[in-house]
Amino acid sequence: MALLLPRRPLKAMFIHQNFPGQYAHLAPALAQRPGVQVWGVGEKPGYSAPGVQYIAYGAPKGAGEQTHRYLRPLEAATRRGQHLANKLVQLRDQGLRPDIIVCHPGWGEGLFLKDVFPQARTLYYWEFYYNSIGQDLGFDPAQPVGLDDAARIRALNATQLISLQSADWGISPTRWQWSRYPDWARRRISCLHEGVDTERCAPNPAAVFRTPEGREFRRGDEVISYVARNLEPYRGFPSFLRALPRLQRERPGLHTVIVGGNEISYGRKPEGAENWKAKLLAEIGDRLDLSRIHFTGRVAHDALHDLFRVTRAHVYLTYPFVLSWSMLEAMACGALVIGSDTPPVTEVVQHGRNGLLVPFFEPERLAQTVLQVLAAPEHHAGLAAQGRADIIARYDLRTHCLPRQLDMVEKLAAGGEPEAEMG
Repeated sequence: MALLLPRRPLKAMFIHQNFPGQYAHLAPALAQRPGVQVWGVGEKPGYSAPGVQYIAYGAPKGAGEQTHRYLRPLEAATRRGQHLANKLVQLRDQGLRPDIIVCHPGWGEGLFLKDVFPQARTLYYWEFYYNSIGQDLGFDPAQPVGLDDAARIRALNATQLISLQSADWGISPTRWQWSRYPDWARRRISCLHEGVDTERCAPNPAAVFRTPEGREFRRGDEVISYVARNLEPYRGFPSFLRALPRLQRERPGLHTVIVGGNEISYGRKPEGAENWKAKLLAEIGDRLDLSRIHFTGRVAHDALHDLFRVTRAHVYLTYPFVLSWSMLEAMACGALVIGSDTPPVTEVVQHGRNGLLVPFFEPERLAQTVLQVLAAPEHHAGLAAQGRADIIARYDLRTHCLPRQLDMVEKLAAGGEPEAEMG
């Protein structure tokens, strides 16, 4: 078979609702290659990076209130896809002609790209395929899955199924997330993570983490951490907070830093409370010393890394769902991760080798494990060191993930076909 060489000049377009999203490294890196022109496309203005011409397409109209609720996500995605397609038609008529389009199609941007640019090759990011069995839905035994839930989830994949039909190739970040897609789709999806910048995410003995109220923590302080975009059941916030009374009782010098907002990213709002933080504090707040719990809200990325550098243990819990960047970055920064025994966490954390695993719904087991780490930090230091080594070996941005992504984009743009490999 003849070797396919990259086309020059190469014109690439990256599309993500919240650009750059997963393309924060890939788009600028591709733009630095000789003879390559790169456009970035997102909903909101404000992005800037060397070599990337950014296009903001603006917010589209959402779904109608009278639409059947199973179909509202599809209607919203269709409106977004149409809105973007109309914008791209204007640019096409002005001469824009990408050779390849790299897109996260989860919100509908990928629906009509082939109708606007039929000659362009497409590489889509497949993050999560919904199923009513064996994943997030029904994971909590207190929330049984009925027909209404199963039917809604089946319809929720409509946008992805349409986009799968028009994608030339795809990427999924973990083997487990890849495995959730139908077998016919997996044949055209490579398992490849977007990567961790292990030079930026690295241990620093001099690191200091400062809370909003001015409290400072350094390496050696008895502090543990929990991080999520929002504090909610999908990321194990109830289990974590319910473990704290015992932890505080047995470790009177322990401080806990909790990073995250109070909105809903996944799942449902709690009944009878404004948010999950309020609900949990109403339940167990009288058993907690809140002066030793630091709710920071969301923090800057660099500050988050400093937290990972000083924490004695970083707790990461999740339903079987999308793996958070924060867990990988914590390991890269040298933090000892105590994770939930759930996929895709178990794809990265191996109990007793590079971290520790606990059952998701057992706060007592979580507390017991954290107490063991706090009682003998030197005994567990090797786990954290191995965790960083494994992130470098499997997920390093510059030596592993980014080179493979760049090669995949150029090979696909040149008419080639990557391999549907698993990791």
